[in-house]
Amino acid sequence: MLVSGASKGTVLESVTPLPSRNADPDELRKFGDLAHRWWDTSGEFAPLHAINPLRLEWIAERATLRGARVLDVGCGGGILAESMAARGADVTGIDLSEKPLSVAALHGLESKVAVRYEAISAEDIALREPAGFDVVTCMEMLEHVPDPAAVVQACATLVKPGGHVFFSTINRNPKAYLFAVIGAEYLLRLLPRGTHDYQRFITPSELSRHARAARLSLDAMIGLHYNPLTRRYWLAPNVDVNYMIATRLDAR
Repeated sequence: MLVSGASKGTVLESVTPLPSRNADPDELRKFGDLAHRWWDTSGEFAPLHAINPLRLEWIAERATLRGARVLDVGCGGGILAESMAARGADVTGIDLSEKPLSVAALHGLESKVAVRYEAISAEDIALREPAGFDVVTCMEMLEHVPDPAAVVQACATLVKPGGHVFFSTINRNPKAYLFAVIGAEYLLRLLPRGTHDYQRFITPSELSRHARAARLSLDAMIGLHYNPLTRRYWLAPNVDVNYMIATRLDAR
């Protein structure tokens, strides 16, 4: 299936991907079932819409997006991918759940923001396009796969020497469980119940170790915070719960 728009539109390359060993069918099904709500700013993905300006600015402060070739790994419905393309980047978004990709492509036809979407794993596109991108982003995705280290390695393979790779995920500790699972899913209902599996949360030290093993040097780390009373998100140094890291591939 191929969905394409005008010169400023969006392209979806959808082929039946080979089964990926580093994918959880339940996770793919879960996000596929909610795909039609991806661009509803008051629905299940409202938190992604709310944090997107923060993560976009944080990325743009550290990597030049205009004219850069960018890959968004685990792009879902395309919220971050579209915003980077709107900054002038040549963006490809990949995911293994095809329903969100179809939603992303259709939204691109409406917004006239050009993004290419493809149903392929990070590991498979890394075999096809090593060192093919100036910037790679992998946001809110690592905690949903069985082997996050393999995704980190694939992202490092995909970026050019000296290029930037950005990750975001959730820390693993009692506070993160209280805030990200009990608070966000059960009390505040910011996310559907079952969105996260605490056992798959990743500590900053674990993610940093995966990055170093992939020859990625840590440039910066920041925490993402939320006040349920004011409904405000902001960035701060504390990384006890949600956090992002910026890395760069060693040029050697």
